[in-house]
Amino acid sequence: MFSANISGLDLGEPLCLRTPMVNNQPSLSEPPPSQSPLVLGRLGSLQTRLAISRDEIIAAQRLRYQIFYQEMEAVCDQQIARYQLDADNFDTHCHHLLVLDGSQIVGTYRLLLDTDAKRAGGFYTQTEFDLAPLLKTNKHLRCLELGRSCIVPAYRNKRTIELLWAGIWAFAQQHNVGLMFGCASFAGTKPELHRRAFSWLHDHARLGAEEDCMSRTKTTVPLSNSMSPSPSRRLAFKQMPPLLKGYLRVGAKIGSEAVIDHQFGTVDVLVVLKVAEIHPRYLAHYGNQASRFAA
Repeated sequence: MFSANISGLDLGEPLCLRTPMVNNQPSLSEPPPSQSPLVLGRLGSLQTRLAISRDEIIAAQRLRYQIFYQEMEAVCDQQIARYQLDADNFDTHCHHLLVLDGSQIVGTYRLLLDTDAKRAGGFYTQTEFDLAPLLKTNKHLRCLELGRSCIVPAYRNKRTIELLWAGIWAFAQQHNVGLMFGCASFAGTKPELHRRAFSWLHDHARLGAEEDCMSRTKTTVPLSNSMSPSPSRRLAFKQMPPLLKGYLRVGAKIGSEAVIDHQFGTVDVLVVLKVAEIHPRYLAHYGNQASRFAA
């Protein structure tokens, strides 16, 4: 998962308290017509767009707090507990993708372009993995880091995940992104519980040696195949989080090592997706101009 630290940020309490709630979830007022945001995707009552104000970013951070700290019981420091926000120093440099059902925020994803990462001092993923081989090999491509994804329990389904992907794809097309990456998290801190998934990833979805990114932490877990015969795709996918399965179907590759994140109670793997290698059926599904789900 992702560590969180709000030290040094100006998160004044009045701003936090102005974010209204609907059914215990962050809710946003309709912006004035002159500030109407661009909708990146729509499915039924759901729509996805970027946050356009500080209040909206705070609402996304509060949703992340509810999922990561209240539901998943991540380790919480005093500042995070005081503000009830999952926030760190990268947030200021990121775009924040929202999924809304009416005025209710039901999902969010954090997007960090390479040009913004330079101002942020690097990518968040670099706190867990050494990205140098990947970035060097693909230095001709514009990069986008994906992180801090979460969806409220009642909306954890294929439609919401598909809409998140539609928003990411539209954003990537707008910014000419060629390489996307981030971390996918397995629940718990016992890698042996995910042995089937890790073995299958090792055999069928590893990055090439010239691009592989090793762990930068002391809690490294190799994804080496300890099972013989290799587990079937069906059994392996049963152990994988839905978002990771979605990226694998599109054509993503995985680093050869995982990292145990004790703060968030997860085991993280590096996920890498090259736009040029996305399976053609998904390009046809969303459209080269990302118009399939546009408003």
